[in-house]
Amino acid sequence: MIIYIDILIIINFLFDFLLLLTINIALKRYTKIIRLVLASLFGELTLLSLFIPIPSTILTILKIIMGIIMVLIAFGYKNIKYTFYNVIYLYMTSIILGGFTYYLNIEFEKINYLILLLIAPLILAIFIKSIKSLKEIKNYYYKVCIKFNNDYELHLTGFLDTGNKLIDPITNKPIILINKKKIKGCIQIRSPMYVPYNALNHHGLLECIKPKYILIENKKLTNYLIGLSEESFKLNGIDCLLNYKILEEI
Repeated sequence: MIIYIDILIIINFLFDFLLLLTINIALKRYTKIIRLVLASLFGELTLLSLFIPIPSTILTILKIIMGIIMVLIAFGYKNIKYTFYNVIYLYMTSIILGGFTYYLNIEFEKINYLILLLIAPLILAIFIKSIKSLKEIKNYYYKVCIKFNNDYELHLTGFLDTGNKLIDPITNKPIILINKKKIKGCIQIRSPMYVPYNALNHHGLLECIKPKYILIENKKLTNYLIGLSEESFKLNGIDCLLNYKILEEI
């Protein structure tokens, strides 16, 4: 197999640059392009392993060290956590990009490297979009503690549902929805309130109770009702759907 060292250097540089650019955009590092270029040039040293026999264990350690140096050149040092995230994202994006390019190369029998370079930005763009979507969804997750009148505390994971605009028309209290099974056997429901609701394709009366208070992000809320839903929520890991009114209070 013939290896053209000049083409190899260019491809390696461009791939390193794309990886660092992905981190820069996904993590909003706002670093200058020149720093990404310098870090990518430093990454060319990994090509020495093609010509110098190095034991695999030592080679792995050297690559980790070089990865750390690359992110330090590209993004500087602020603290250990900042650098750690940069390094993790460098290897995570390189694994994703490497996996895709390997798959394409196998699937299409030695696909041209020029085509791989053209496809790589698209792969990384999809990755960046996915990361941003996950971050946006994560912003709607909250730790919730509901304290009932018998002093029982229920700790839940809540999701801020902007579509939940349920309000008791009599008391004007917003309603937080939880699955009724969550409190089964924990409290005795006495004198519940029934609030009329209209949802897609159906309507009826929602059984509600008044808790002692609700704690969200260390913010104590007392002006809310708990609506007991018979249905489970489709969102993974979610125990309750928070009312959109909470946005105004936390």
